[in-house]
Amino acid sequence: MKKEIVHKLTENFEDFLHKTEDGVEFWLARDLQHLLGYGKWDNFQNVISKAKTACEISGQDIADHFADVGKMVEIGSGAQKEIDDVMLTRFACYLIAQNGDPRKEQIAFAQTYFAIQTRKAELIEQKILEIERVQARNKLAETEKELSHVIFQQTGGNENFALIRSKGDQALFNRTTQQMKDKWGIKNKPLADFMPTILLKAKDFATEITIFNAKQKQMKTEGQISNEHITNNKTVRNTLISRGIVPENLPPEEDVKKIERKLKSEEVKSLKENKGFKNNNKE
Repeated sequence: MKKEIVHKLTENFEDFLHKTEDGVEFWLARDLQHLLGYGKWDNFQNVISKAKTACEISGQDIADHFADVGKMVEIGSGAQKEIDDVMLTRFACYLIAQNGDPRKEQIAFAQTYFAIQTRKAELIEQKILEIERVQARNKLAETEKELSHVIFQQTGGNENFALIRSKGDQALFNRTTQQMKDKWGIKNKPLADFMPTILLKAKDFATEITIFNAKQKQMKTEGQISNEHITNNKTVRNTLISRGIVPENLPPEEDVKKIERKLKSEEVKSLKENKGFKNNNKE
């Protein structure tokens, strides 16, 4: 997610932040509805309902995080009417965001924004970048698993899957997998765990093309699929180089498994610190 988008969304979410007299942060559901890009209140109420269920399952009191309130709105000619609204704690907002589609920019942002106890756009941006890298690594793992399955289905075996994957690495980096591990100082861990997000996505794209063509062209031998995979990785490599990105010259990044564990630990800690409307004085 681009830096300017993160900063803009941070400002938007901060603009609608309220605090109770006890200092508990909350957002109004009618405001959050629009912040998350939901057009209809009825649809958003369904998401709130799912979030309440998740709240109960987590062992939290729903009333501590979802408080029904009324809100006066203008209806024209100076007249007003009261409509239903809900006060939502940070934890409630987090649960609502988790029930949304992370492919939507606002929701992907909200999932991070409400999960961490910070209001600094720079820290939110860093967390989003880390989450995107973890997601890219997990997506690549799923795609490679699918390729292994396709190879088995269409050739009757996949004993050489690791070799085919390694040939893809060599085509992408113009170096063997082991040569790249040596260059990056990696021992006894997968090369992909240290790749920057751009290379994880590039490798995933090449693998997706291999899967598609292996199915479409009904490839029946590992040799055919291997050659296809090499060609796709070379093509992706050429595209990267044409845009000034030389795969083997990029530095390695921190072990993605460590990042994933850190993010999970921070999320659990942050959510434990969330205070509700009624439990703020229970300490």
